[in-house]
Amino acid sequence: MRLSLRFILPLILVLAGIAYGISPLVDQLTLRWFIRDLNSRSTLIANTIQEPLLEQLAAGKRAKTEEFFNRITQDERLFALGYCASPDSVMLASRSLPEEIRCGELDRWQQPQGHLLASVHGPLHISVRPMASEASPAGRLVLVHDMSFITRRTEETKRYVFYFFMALAAVVSLITVVIAQLSWRGWMAGMSSLLRGEGLLRKPSGGALAPRPEFKPIARDLQRLIHDLEAESRARDESQITWTPEALRTILHSELSGEDVIVVSNREPYIHQRHGERIEVTRPASGLVTALEPIMRACSGTWIAHGSGSADLEVVDRHDRIQVPPERPSYQLRRVWLSSEEEAGYYYGFANEGMWPLCHIAHVRPTFRSSDWAQYLAVNRKFAKAVVSEAKTKAPIVLVQDYHFALLPKMIREELPEATIITFWHIPWPNPESFAICPWRDEILAGMLGSSIMGFHTQFHCNNFVDTVDRFIEARVDRESFTVSFGGKLTAVRRYPISIAWPPEPEMLQKTVPTCRSSIRELNDLPHEHKVGVGVDRLDYTKGIVERFRAIERLLELNPDWVGRFTFVQVAAPTRSGIDEYQHHEAQVRAMATRINGRFERQGPPPIVLRIEHHEPQAVYEYFRAADLCFVSSLHDGMNLVAKEFVAARDDERGVLILSEFTGAARELPEALIVNPYDADQCAAAMHLALTMAATEQRDRMRLMRGLVAEFNVFRWAGRMLLDAAAMRRRGRLVEKTERGGR
Repeated sequence: MRLSLRFILPLILVLAGIAYGISPLVDQLTLRWFIRDLNSRSTLIANTIQEPLLEQLAAGKRAKTEEFFNRITQDERLFALGYCASPDSVMLASRSLPEEIRCGELDRWQQPQGHLLASVHGPLHISVRPMASEASPAGRLVLVHDMSFITRRTEETKRYVFYFFMALAAVVSLITVVIAQLSWRGWMAGMSSLLRGEGLLRKPSGGALAPRPEFKPIARDLQRLIHDLEAESRARDESQITWTPEALRTILHSELSGEDVIVVSNREPYIHQRHGERIEVTRPASGLVTALEPIMRACSGTWIAHGSGSADLEVVDRHDRIQVPPERPSYQLRRVWLSSEEEAGYYYGFANEGMWPLCHIAHVRPTFRSSDWAQYLAVNRKFAKAVVSEAKTKAPIVLVQDYHFALLPKMIREELPEATIITFWHIPWPNPESFAICPWRDEILAGMLGSSIMGFHTQFHCNNFVDTVDRFIEARVDRESFTVSFGGKLTAVRRYPISIAWPPEPEMLQKTVPTCRSSIRELNDLPHEHKVGVGVDRLDYTKGIVERFRAIERLLELNPDWVGRFTFVQVAAPTRSGIDEYQHHEAQVRAMATRINGRFERQGPPPIVLRIEHHEPQAVYEYFRAADLCFVSSLHDGMNLVAKEFVAARDDERGVLILSEFTGAARELPEALIVNPYDADQCAAAMHLALTMAATEQRDRMRLMRGLVAEFNVFRWAGRMLLDAAAMRRRGRLVEKTERGGR
């Protein structure tokens, strides 16, 4: 409306000024036209009455002549009539003739500018016409017309002129505003698209992409502004910030002050289990929890998760919330309850029998059932309602975690269109050919593209996702900016390599390395100088535990001297035991460990110690600090935080990391011994090298890896996402402000 007034008011004022300015000209023209008309009328009247008037004058009938004049002046315009026989005679006139008109002064009324008389009756027009006769050769007829009707007509004409110009102003304003609005909306739509990264380019026939001409004058400035904002964030990210919980809090305070931050994941960071009369609190063995909890401690947000513990329901308030961590509450955990049918279909069925093997190339066929899909859809909707109920504002920042919630971003977007939704996919993303197996691939992609930012561990996974979107759904993919435009919304696809907290919690390093070495060897009945390798994983077929055991067997075949001198301790947390594949895998792992131990049974410790049980983080760190090597043999992994935890645990700068090339961590930790877990000989050689590596080389390798883990820690991972979210929100506010200014 303000923009319209900017067009209308100047037009109205200018045209009103023009109408006011031409009013005198209209008066003059109107008066001239009417005087010309009155002169013509006077001549006509004079010619008409000349004969009867002269007859009466010749007969000397003065009284009848005056009566004749009075009858004629009954015309509304003819005010008076008079006759002068000579300049010295007395005027023979009608009763209404003004006194100012005398026979001796008629010459003055014949002057070009002397035909008007102002009287008490209003303006009068005087016209003198010759009316000669034999008796009075100098006789003249005086005709006086009332000009008040001309004044009325002039006022009406001026009003009509003013109305005309006002109507003209309205029409011109309307046309101008319509054209301006259409042009403005098109311009604003282009500007909005430009700010979102869309609409800037067009493709001429047979040519390459080029900027649209109308945006050339401003595109460069806008791009420079956006680039400067992003460069500022990147500069702070890359060089000025030492990423700690305090730094993350500072970012939240400066960039996202007062913002509502919500994390959504299937796994909860704390589980309450009942043991008789006692309720115990445990932290699950999960890389996701390891990565996200430091973020929540830093930002004091809300974490929404499935309440799976046997005592979870007993400890929450009436809104299903509880403050955590127990020892030092710093954020809120909101639990969502699932029925056994929902958990079986959504979690064990679609997520872990379908999506998990689909995304991990681990040679296990995915299983898809329509009943599982129905539960997956229902549970995603249940979590969406929880997000909406926990949101304190209309525009929260929502961090959606992992493959359990592929549909959730779109559902949140429908309820909270102003939310900034960052979805992080913790597992690999397959190539389009592999993803094509999923019967609901289009729905999953559409759900994920409800995100403002879609994050993956590696650029390779980003590429696979963009290729998949490009292959299967109608979306516009910009590979230069790595954005996807779908349903009028833009999703940025970004690489965010996840990491761990740095430095580790002091209690994790409370025991010295010599103490850990002694206690772990004593716990597992191993000699003090015995070489120990360690693997810490969930009991999952993607972790390559079977391949790891084959490599250990091959090591002992190729280097028999290690029999009785080297033991590999496999810490395996039970997981998804309700799924047949996991039951089969556990049985296979147990059988293989038994077979290898039986094959190399001699006097002394076994080659493999298998501990299938949950271990608290402090116990895991104790194994890391005690081991001579850590073997991570994942067959396909998004990142693998166990490798980084092992590096973080070794403040003595000793120990060797053997790392599968199929992990995201292999791209960040090249100082590890990188192996193909399917190649048993290569893995055996790497273990032999690790067991015989000089302390100086161990120190050099570990020092470099610790430096990288320290710099690229979980707070940096979270900070980069939050900085990108802040930049996106600033850009959105700029677009909104620009669009609002156009209305």
